Amino acid sequence: MLAKLENLEKRFEEVNAQLATPEVVINPKLLRELSKEHRELQEIVNKFREYKNVSASITDDQNILRESNDRELREMATLELEELQPKQTQLEEELKFLLVPRDPNDDRNVIVEIRAGAGGDEAGLFAGELLRMYMRYAERQNWKLELISSHAQGIGGFKEVIFQINAQGAFGKLKYEGGVHRVQRVPATEQNGRIHTSAASVAVLPEAEEVDIEINPTDLRYDVFRSSGPCGQSVNTTDSAVRLTHIPTGLVVQCQDEKSQLKNKNKALRVLRARLLERKQAEEQAKISSARRQMVGSGDRSDKIRTYNFPQNRVTDHRIGLTVYNLTEVMDGDIGEFVEQLALAERTEKLKEEV
Repeated sequence: MLAKLENLEKRFEEVNAQLATPEVVINPKLLRELSKEHRELQEIVNKFREYKNVSASITDDQNILRESNDRELREMATLELEELQPKQTQLEEELKFLLVPRDPNDDRNVIVEIRAGAGGDEAGLFAGELLRMYMRYAERQNWKLELISSHAQGIGGFKEVIFQINAQGAFGKLKYEGGVHRVQRVPATEQNGRIHTSAASVAVLPEAEEVDIEINPTDLRYDVFRSSGPCGQSVNTTDSAVRLTHIPTGLVVQCQDEKSQLKNKNKALRVLRARLLERKQAEEQAKISSARRQMVGSGDRSDKIRTYNFPQNRVTDHRIGLTVYNLTEVMDGDIGEFVEQLALAERTEKLKEEV
């Protein structure tokens, strides 16, 4: 491990030097690549340097205990060792975590798709509440959120809603939200006060750039139509809505939120590119089914990653067994604890695989 850390520190210094050269400064692509590498290395190099300082102090104290006859000096060295040795152990564990290979998609922008599952209008309302939860979380992170497509349903909910967040590291934090979210509560329309269970599925995709996925224009079919609102009512007098079909895969993306046909077309292309990237990466990883299908699941109430129980003010993530009793705050975007604990669990599993 130490040899690997020494090499990373050496590479960090090389990148530092390269970033200061005129050749890099005038080359936007190279500057962007080196800046990203610098950011990724900085945390682990800083931690490694802290580890080396602590280790050097421990060696000095051990030398004092071995060679010095000064009682006061030996007492000071003993006290310092009691403090430094646990810290050295802690830093070693942190460095092991930092050496776990990162998901190359973590720094990308993210596209999130929310769909109402089992539960009728109540599921649609819950889908809308999940959208608000992620909007509030994005606000807390100072992220920019852009609505791509939405299909209203019933009494104020959504059958489907798709949005994009443009922020470095957005996918790395939100990727754990993919799956079926289950809600348990008494609907406003329930006359007998019975608790109902509904579900909504969330798919989280890294945004794909054109260099990631090359789409042949002849593989696309565009259909245009008038945008529609709840109950099929027309909300636009022009054919601005776009339905995009990728013929080789059969993937279909529909966007109608913008009044401009061109804007809807561009948004649909972004979503299609993200879905094709996810499919490509899933195939490369030799998975039986794509990650997106795993995240969406069947939409059934029993197929869940997280449960939101309103009567008990409880939210439980079933993957890691984490339960909190602050449902109101969670629905207001306070999902940081889930994000952090799920990231920790993933890195722990990867660390086991490395060993």
